[in-house]
Amino acid sequence: MINLKDVSFSYAGSERESGIKNINLTVVEGEVVLLCGESGCGKTTVTRLINGLIPHYYEGQMSGEVLIGEQKIHELPLHKTSRLVGSVFQNPRSQFFNVSTTGEIAFGCENMALPVPEIGRRLDQTVREFKIESLMDRSIFKLSGGEKQKIACASVAASDPPILVLDEPSSNLDRSGVEELRRHIEMWKKKGKTVIIAEHRLYYLRELVDRVVYMKDGIIAGEYTARTFRSLSPDELTEMGLRPLSLSDIVRKHPTVPESKETMTLSGFSYTYKHAIGPALSMKDFSVPRSAIIAIVGKNGAGKSTFARCLCGLEKKFGGRVEAGDQRLRARQLLKKSYMVMQDVNHQLFTESVLDEVLLSMENEVEAAAENILDSLDLLPLKELHPMSLSGGQKQRVAIASALASRRSFIIFDEPTSGLDLKHMREVSAGLNDLRELGKTVFIITHDLEFVLECCTHILPIENGAADNVYPLDDAGVNKVRELFLDERCCS
Repeated sequence: MINLKDVSFSYAGSERESGIKNINLTVVEGEVVLLCGESGCGKTTVTRLINGLIPHYYEGQMSGEVLIGEQKIHELPLHKTSRLVGSVFQNPRSQFFNVSTTGEIAFGCENMALPVPEIGRRLDQTVREFKIESLMDRSIFKLSGGEKQKIACASVAASDPPILVLDEPSSNLDRSGVEELRRHIEMWKKKGKTVIIAEHRLYYLRELVDRVVYMKDGIIAGEYTARTFRSLSPDELTEMGLRPLSLSDIVRKHPTVPESKETMTLSGFSYTYKHAIGPALSMKDFSVPRSAIIAIVGKNGAGKSTFARCLCGLEKKFGGRVEAGDQRLRARQLLKKSYMVMQDVNHQLFTESVLDEVLLSMENEVEAAAENILDSLDLLPLKELHPMSLSGGQKQRVAIASALASRRSFIIFDEPTSGLDLKHMREVSAGLNDLRELGKTVFIITHDLEFVLECCTHILPIENGAADNVYPLDDAGVNKVRELFLDERCCS
């Protein structure tokens, strides 16, 4: 049993996260509990208290007790807590210790000093259960975001702790990856594991959770049985700042596709990684509308991120080109005309403050304009803070703010809404529409159907590194994108 008794926590030396106040929460053995609420409500803080990262990693002022059984987690060293609680973070890269997938899955067992035959047995069992045979003996650095998430889940499962804490585990997963995650949670539930999930995507958990804890402003604002929570209407969920419980409830907000009179042609888009057996990209020439918001969709590992890196000129050995009017843009020219928000935004935050980060992206630094962009994304109160001190969702919005400030011709986003709640997803959507109206062409790699239907004008499906057409999101396009995203087992 997990028991939080009158727990309060505030982070040291920072305004970035408000912490929690007077939390009383009991989770019984074998229960699956969903923590939900808008960004900054305190749900991630609760997970950090349960897995011991507070107070051992995140410093601050804490009062109350966090118990697992009779043990006070806040007083246990982390190596002992890890035998009780396994964690999967929103950014799986932050929890990896090895450079190979096989070594990463075995790492927790090795740390527990298990006998070699037992480590081999657990490794084989985990690979079978998670169906990740094709990911074994591969470099962690060559995996897509969704594939990294699968390895993170597998490595925790191999250690076999009785409690599992998941923080936004679906944020980088495609439709099949979400279904696999749902199956893994179901498997853990059948084994009697206790599972606590902090999540914005709710639809895949609808039939799995036993209880829902709704948080707001650092307190528990409501607790629901699974049945009561499922009975909430879409309007009630929206009022609470929550995403829908069914993807079939999502409707196209702007049914008319804006007419795009200008197009550009993508020619010779092919790319092969060093030592790879086959090409990562091999595309026919096709036209793309300008002044559009184009969703790049497809399975994890389909080549979406590779395509985006080639499109903005980051891959030096890429030989393709973009033909726009009388211009023929190759990698060097594309690099000057493009801006990319990466899936892991930690790679592109460089300055000492949030405001400086946005100013850095501007051709002519105008502080008032930078502050307007920050205000539109709820970041203005954080303008003096160091970007690396922010939460994951806040860092994501800082990188997006920098992209909006850059005013480049082509702006590419890799999973811009991962970890974002309903409110902030819609703010990002509004910012992208502003870019389109300014004549910018926006490409978005995403697995977020709600985001696609909120702001995108076209879709570009990629499968096994191949693509040959861009489809407008008219009625036929909406039906097509629903087929790509919806899975009746967990989404309807």
